[in-house]
Amino acid sequence: MSGTRTGRISGDAAPLAFNENPAADSRQSRSAPAGTQSHRLSSGGQIDRKHPLGFTFDGKKMVGFAGDTLASALVANGVKLVGRSFKYHRPRGILTAGAEEPNALVELRGGARREPNTRATTAELYDGLAAQSQNRWPSLRHDVMAVNSLFSPIFVAGFYYKTFMWPAKLWEKLYEPAIRRAAGLGKASGEADPDHYEKAWAHCDVLVVGSGPAGLAAALAAGRTGARVILAEEDSRLGGRLLSETGEIDGKPVAEWLADAQREIAGLTNIRIMTRTAVFGVYDGGTYGALERVNDHVAVPPAHQPRQRLWRIVAKHAVVAAGAIERPLVFPGNDRPGVMMASAVRSYINRFAAMPGRQVALFTNNDDGWRTAEAVQRAGGAVAGVIDSRGVVPEGYRGLNLRLLSGVVSEVNGGVDGVRGIVVRDGGGRTQQIEADCLAMSGGWNPNVALSSFQRGRPAWRDDIAAFVPGQCPPGMVMVGAAGGDFSLAACLREGHAAGAVAAKDCGSKGMAGEVPRGDDEGFAIKPLWHVEGGKAFVDFQHDVTASDVKLAQREGFESVEHLKRYTTLGMATDQGKLSNVNGLALMAEATGRDIADTGTTIYRPPYAPVAIGALAGHHRDENFHAWRLTPSHHWAAARGAVFVDTGLWKRAQWYPVAGEKDWLESVTREVLAVRNGVGFCDVSTLGKVDVRGPDAGTFLDRLYINTFSSLAVGKARYGLMLREDGLVYDDGTTSRLAEDHYFLTTTTAKAGPAMQHLEFCRQVLWPELDVQLTSVTDQWAQFSIAGPNTRDLLKNLCDPSEDLSNEGFPFMGVREVALRGGMRARLYRISFSGEMAFEIGVPARYGEAMAENLMRAGAEFDVTPYGTEALGVMRIEKGHVAGPELSGTTTADDLGLGKMMSKKKDYIGRAMAGREALIAPDRQVVVGIKPVNKANRLRSGAHIIPKGAAPGPDTDQGYLTSVCYSPMLGHWIALALVERGRERHGEIVRAYDPLRGEDMEVEITSPVFYDPEGGRQRG
Repeated sequence: MSGTRTGRISGDAAPLAFNENPAADSRQSRSAPAGTQSHRLSSGGQIDRKHPLGFTFDGKKMVGFAGDTLASALVANGVKLVGRSFKYHRPRGILTAGAEEPNALVELRGGARREPNTRATTAELYDGLAAQSQNRWPSLRHDVMAVNSLFSPIFVAGFYYKTFMWPAKLWEKLYEPAIRRAAGLGKASGEADPDHYEKAWAHCDVLVVGSGPAGLAAALAAGRTGARVILAEEDSRLGGRLLSETGEIDGKPVAEWLADAQREIAGLTNIRIMTRTAVFGVYDGGTYGALERVNDHVAVPPAHQPRQRLWRIVAKHAVVAAGAIERPLVFPGNDRPGVMMASAVRSYINRFAAMPGRQVALFTNNDDGWRTAEAVQRAGGAVAGVIDSRGVVPEGYRGLNLRLLSGVVSEVNGGVDGVRGIVVRDGGGRTQQIEADCLAMSGGWNPNVALSSFQRGRPAWRDDIAAFVPGQCPPGMVMVGAAGGDFSLAACLREGHAAGAVAAKDCGSKGMAGEVPRGDDEGFAIKPLWHVEGGKAFVDFQHDVTASDVKLAQREGFESVEHLKRYTTLGMATDQGKLSNVNGLALMAEATGRDIADTGTTIYRPPYAPVAIGALAGHHRDENFHAWRLTPSHHWAAARGAVFVDTGLWKRAQWYPVAGEKDWLESVTREVLAVRNGVGFCDVSTLGKVDVRGPDAGTFLDRLYINTFSSLAVGKARYGLMLREDGLVYDDGTTSRLAEDHYFLTTTTAKAGPAMQHLEFCRQVLWPELDVQLTSVTDQWAQFSIAGPNTRDLLKNLCDPSEDLSNEGFPFMGVREVALRGGMRARLYRISFSGEMAFEIGVPARYGEAMAENLMRAGAEFDVTPYGTEALGVMRIEKGHVAGPELSGTTTADDLGLGKMMSKKKDYIGRAMAGREALIAPDRQVVVGIKPVNKANRLRSGAHIIPKGAAPGPDTDQGYLTSVCYSPMLGHWIALALVERGRERHGEIVRAYDPLRGEDMEVEITSPVFYDPEGGRQRG
C-alpha cells in the first residue's frame, strides 16, 4: 500500500546526471536505440546496475535493472505513452508509482500465462518480461478508437441509460453485442492456467499492515515485547515511502535507519515478515485476507512452488499503517502522458534513479508538493517552475532557487508523445506558457482508509488536511500514521510505536517496547483546489469521468454519493476510486452548495487490491475441485483401466473399457450382457450405512419409514422408504435385521450424510425417550453386488463349503454372516438391484481390494465381469427401479408406484401431510416407462412429454423423461418418466420434445418394468 509521507529533505547530496543519449529529446524518441535508458540517472537509487534485465514493451526491446518495476524501467527508457483510456481512448501515461495506478495497465506474459490489467507500477521487472499495451487497435500510437473523443459530447455520464432504448428489437441484435465487444480492457488467455495457487492460515498477536515509518515502528515495538507479530507489506521490500524519500531518523539518514530496522526485525524470531503480501480484506473474528505474490516476479514459478498464496490471518490486534495516497488536481489536460503525481516523480528519482522529464514543472496546492521540486533539483534535473495555487513559498523551501508562479495550470499542450508545455493562468486571468515535458501535480493526500471501512465504518472529514480520516474501525484495529491523518514523520513514528506497544500489552506481552524513533515533526499546510475551469478535466482517469460529468449528474438529480458513483461510473474502475473519489465528492459538494462532510462518501469493500480467482480457488480446481473419497476397490479398479465419475465426493468406476471398444456405450452394453448371461460384480460401498442398535431400534425405524420394521424377522432384509415432513419422498434403501436389537440400514449414496443427520435429529430431538444408538459405518464396510445367473456358483468358490447358498438355505431378502474360504467372516445379503439373481457381500473396508481380486478368481471359470455405475443404471431402468432422478424431492410414494407400502396401522414422519389434496390428486405425474415408436431413435433425459398434435408449451407439458438408457436386452433406447395420469395411459402414443437439442419424436407410454416383469430371475 502507499507508504506514509516522511520528513523534509535535509543534508547535502551531489547532483546526479543523466545518461547521455544524443538521440533522445524531451519527447519519446522512436529513433533512440534499444536499451539506452535515456532517462536513467547515472548514480543513486536502489537498483542494481550490475544486473541488467532485458524486457519488451509492445515488441520493442528495452533494458532495465534489478530492483526496477516495469513502470520505472519504462520511465528510465523515456517511454511516456503506455495506454489508452476506456471510453475515449485518450493517450495515457504513467501517473503514479503504486497500487493506485489507473493508466499503466498492461498485459504481461503470453500464452496460457497471459495476464491482462496488470499495473506496471507494481509489476517487478524480470529478465525476459514481455508486456503489451491494451485497449487499442491497431497500435498504441495509432488507435482507431480514439475517434471516440470526437463524440465526447454524446458519451457523457449516463449516456448508456438514455441511448439504447429504441427500437427495442435492436437491443439483442445490435446494442448489446456492440457494448460487450467494447467492454473490458485486456484480454484473458482463454487457456487453462498452468500455475498453482495455495491457501494458508496464520495466527498472531499483532498484525502490522504496511512497513513505512509507522509500520516499522509498530512492528519493532510489538516485537521487542515478545508478542507474535506478522508484518505484511505489498511491496517487494520493506520501507514504504521511506524507500522514496530522504531525511533523518534518530540522527541517521533514512536509508541507514531503515537498514538497521530491517536487521533488528529479521533478528526477532517472533516477527514474521511477509513481503509481496497485500492485506485485502477484514472479516469477522479478527480474520484478515491477504494475497502473497510468491512468484509473480519471475516468468515461470519454480517447480513445486505456487504462483500466489491466499492467507487467512487471524490476529488479536491489527495496526494498520497503510499510508496515504496522493490526490490529483482536476484541471484541463490533466490526463496527458507526462502529467504525473508529485510523489511518484520523487519515487522514480530517489528509489529507481529515473528522471521522468528533462524540464519538470510542479503544480501544487500544499507544502508537500515542494519536496518534488527539491528532489528534481538535487538529482540534477531542471525545474521549469512551481505553480502554487496559494501563491506562497512554504517556509523551509525559500532557499531554493525556483521560479514561483501564482495561479493554476489551465492547459497542457501535448499528445501521444507527452507533455510539451503548460499554460499558467493567474488570478487576474493572465496566462503564460512554460516549456516542460513533465508536470508533477499534488492536490493533497488522502489517508488510506479502506481497511477501516470493511465493516461499515464510515470515514470522517477533516478540514485541516482536506481529506477523510478513518471513522469507527473494526474491533481490534487501529489506524496510525498517514493512514490516520497524521502526515509528519515524527507523528508516524510516534503513533506506530505507541500502537504496537499497546497492542502487544493487550495480548499479554510484558517485554519492553524500546525507545520511540525520532524524526522531523514538519507541518503540513494545504488550501484545497478542487477544479480549474476550462477544457476537459478528468476526475476518474480510467473511466474518463470528467468534472462536467459530475456536474451533469447533479443537474439530473443524481446527488447522492451512491447515485453519483453508479450514474457516472466514478470510482468503479480497477483502482476502485483510490485517486478519484474525494475529488468527485468535492465537486458534487460544490455543485449542490453543501460542504464535503454533509455530502458524505461511499465506503470501500473488499478486496482492497485485485485477487485472482485462481488464488481464491487454491488447489480446488480441475480434479482437485473438491476432496476425494475413494472406494475400497478404487486402486484395483484403476489398475484395470476403469473410467471414474464423480458421485458427490466419491470417485466411482463408471465402466471398464477393454481393447477394441470404440465408445462408452459399447463397454456398458458388454457389461450388462455379461451380467444378464453370466455373472458380474460392482462396488456399492458408497451407499450410506448406519448401524442401529438398542431395545427401541425397531420402534425408531417404524417412525422413520412408511413401512414396518419392528416385525422384520432376524436374518431378513426389507426395502424401505422415508418421507419428509411435507409428505414427499426423502430417501430409500434396504434395512437388515441382524439381531433383536440390531439393524443395519442403508441409504442412497447422495443422501448418506443428510440421512444420518436426519436420523440423529429424530433420535435426539423428536424421540429422545427411545433407547437407540446410531453409528455411521459407511467407511467401515466394503460392499460388492454380485449379480447374474452364475452368482451362486461364484459364491460357492468364495465361501466355505459348509455355507448353504440354495434358495431354501438362503432365500430372497435373506441376510446372515458367512465364513469365507480361509476363515474370514463376511456379511451376505440376498438383495438385487439389477433384477438378476444377486447377493451383496460386505467385508471390513481394509479388505476391499482383496475381495475384488478374490471375486475375479472365484468367478474366473464363469468369465466374471466387473461392471460400473452405468451398467448398474441400465439394469435398474430395465427393471423399473426408481433412483435419484425419480426421488427428486417432488414425488410421493404413490407417484413412484410404492403407495401400497404406506402403513395404515402406525404413525411415521410425513404420514399426515402425504394425505394433502394436491399430493393425492388423480392427475399427478407418476412413474411410467417410455419407448420410442421408431426403435432407431435415441431418447434424451429431460425431454418433455407433449400430446400428439399439441403445440409445446407450459399448458401442454405433461411430464418429462427422468432416466434414459440403451437397453441391450430390448435392443433400443428406453426411459423412465414422470407423466400425468401415467398408469392410465399405457399404450398411448405421445411426443418426447427436447427443445435444447431440437428433437421431437413419437414415443409410447408403457409399464416401467421392461425386463422380467414377473421377477423370476432375481428369485433364482
